[in-house]
Amino acid sequence: MSPLARVDAWQRRHGRVAFVVAVVKKFGDDRASSLAALIAYYAFLSLFPLLLAFVSILGFVLEDDPGLQADIVDSALARIPVIGAQLGDDVQPLTGSGVALAIGLAGALWAGLGVTLALGRAFDEIWDVPRLEQRGPVARRARGALVLVILACVLVAATVAGGVAIAERIVAAVAALLVNATVFLAAFWLLTARSRRLLDLLPGVLFAAVGWLVLQAAGGWYVTRAIDGAGDTYGVFALVIGLLSWFWLGSHMVLLAAEVNVVRLRRLWPRSLTGELEPADRLAMRRFAVAARQDPRQLVTVSFTDE
Repeated sequence: MSPLARVDAWQRRHGRVAFVVAVVKKFGDDRASSLAALIAYYAFLSLFPLLLAFVSILGFVLEDDPGLQADIVDSALARIPVIGAQLGDDVQPLTGSGVALAIGLAGALWAGLGVTLALGRAFDEIWDVPRLEQRGPVARRARGALVLVILACVLVAATVAGGVAIAERIVAAVAALLVNATVFLAAFWLLTARSRRLLDLLPGVLFAAVGWLVLQAAGGWYVTRAIDGAGDTYGVFALVIGLLSWFWLGSHMVLLAAEVNVVRLRRLWPRSLTGELEPADRLAMRRFAVAARQDPRQLVTVSFTDE
């Protein structure tokens, strides 16, 4: 046996390792890295319009409580470790007449929904949803807006809970984990055309919530090491590169979490590494072929043999 065949035989015999291999292999089958890069691009473009809309709405709702308003904004910016601290004094609410304010908010939200649209399309690809069964542009944006509303609500709730707590560090960590889990659960459930039971989504949600905490810590480390001591010119480039890299890693992590749910629910493991097809390989290829036949615009040819 070749070294690769030995490794393949070993991973097939060990369920946990085979599961990880199957998730990574399906990630490659779905070309999810390209989808993650697209999500990172839209997340970068959507960040500033969403912050503008969020701060403007807070300024209107909490007009009589500027202290709570500042705490909520600081809490939201703290979840963007690469550039959040630098934006603290620069994010100002929209002002003007009621009509101008409504138009500005609508434009900011419309631009900010680009990241939810990219996420929804990526989830449809991962779940093999045929194009004819995917939601239309209005339904996609409506569900994306609902995800953003849930994100804003849990941020406000976490800030208020942290403000009245005694053990601030413990509450901050728990609140961050709950915020991440709530938002990812809403995103996984609302942005996929074929909605699943919430229990079926929990493994991926937990993976994404913990992974996002790790990425936030890594972002804080990057700011401390690469940006704080940098000059003005280099610091701008470091911020942009760091923010794009953070979104790139985060989008990969989110799509890996979605792959975890698909592989677990459809039992798509163990997968072969040598070309000798396992039942899970045939099942994965059949589903991909069916999705391609149901969508004639996908010019994909899939071939496999049954033994």
